[in-house]
Parts: sequence; structure tokens; C-alpha cells
Amino acid sequence: MNEHIAHSGAWGVTFIVVVVISWFLYRYLAPKTWREWASAGVVQAFIIALYAEMYGFPLTIYLLVRFFGIDKTNLNANLWSTLLGYGETGMMIAMILGYFILFAGIGLFMEGWRELHRARQEHRLITDKLYSVVRHPQYTGLFIGIFGEGVVHWPTIFSLVFFPLIIVAYVLLARSEEKKMLVEFGDEYRAYQIRVPAFIPRWGQWKNLFEMGEQK
Repeated sequence: MNEHIAHSGAWGVTFIVVVVISWFLYRYLAPKTWREWASAGVVQAFIIALYAEMYGFPLTIYLLVRFFGIDKTNLNANLWSTLLGYGETGMMIAMILGYFILFAGIGLFMEGWRELHRARQEHRLITDKLYSVVRHPQYTGLFIGIFGEGVVHWPTIFSLVFFPLIIVAYVLLARSEEKKMLVEFGDEYRAYQIRVPAFIPRWGQWKNLFEMGEQK
């Protein structure tokens, strides 16, 4: 393979981005138990794999060219740009749409974390605001953000593999957390479980979820 692949080889940028995003991840996920560390570790692996391909070596494009014989004059590290043949325009469209979804997810994640942090300080069960729409808005925001960045903006073999693994890891973590909540709050939390879905809002409540996620 002698083709030049645009937007690759920037390992310094890769290192900086991975460090910054990893700091943000561990700052707000704040893992304590082994389940939390394991779940955060899957997200960490996703981050490293994604940005190593985004700025460093585009393994996904390399493998597609090597084994599937993609014949393109101008290869781009962005999968959508290469497969659909839209070049820089395709990359920009994927970037704008992906970032829109990413920042919407980050907004939910941050606001859900703030509400949960306040509730824990006050030793109370939180069932209002974002938590009146879904029981785990911070995880819903995490899923949406990762989908925007690793599937819409810059899909790679690893991001497509890690995305469902992240969902499974945090669904299992949420179940473990809810067992503790049932011990602490009993019937009150059991009624809350029946009333409010875990991750996906009921039909017609997505707008409310995102509007509350934008609140500061």
C-alpha cells in the first residue's frame, strides 16, 4: 500500500487529545468499585483506539484498502469520506453532525452528574428533572456522545466494536447500582423503577430530556 492517506500521522495531537479526554472521563465518572473501573476502562480503550486512528494511523482504511481493494485516488482517514467518495466535504458533514450529537450527549452527561452529586450530598433519592425522564441520564448522555463521535463522526473498526461493549458494561453497572438503591430506599425506589425507564425516554420525552440537559 503506497497511497497517501489524508489526516493521519499526527501522533502528538493524538497524545494530547487522549490525555485531555481521559482526564475528563475519570474526573466525572469517578470510578470507585471494580465494576466502575472496568466500565471506565472499556470507555478508555474506546478513546485510545478512536483517536489513535483519527489522528495517528488509520488502521480501518488501511485494512479496507489492503483486503477489499478499495481503488481510490485520494484516500481520507475518515471512513465516510473514503467509502462515499465525498472527500473533505463528506468529512465536514460527518464532523458537524457527529459533534452536534456528541455535545448533546455531553450536556446530558454533565447535568445528570450534577443532579446526582447534589442528591448524594443531601442523602436523598433524586426523581425529578432529568431523573424524571430516565433513571440513568448520565449514562444515556455517555451513550449518545460516544455514538456521535465514534460512529457518526469518525467510525472505525474498533469504535464500532467498543460501542456495544460500552453499552453492555454500563447496563450491567446500572443494574448493580440499582440493587444498592433498593436496599437504601426500598419501596420508594421500586416504585420509581416502575414509573421511569432506565436509559431510553418514553415516546415524546426526548425533547424534554435534551432541554433539561442544556440547563446549567
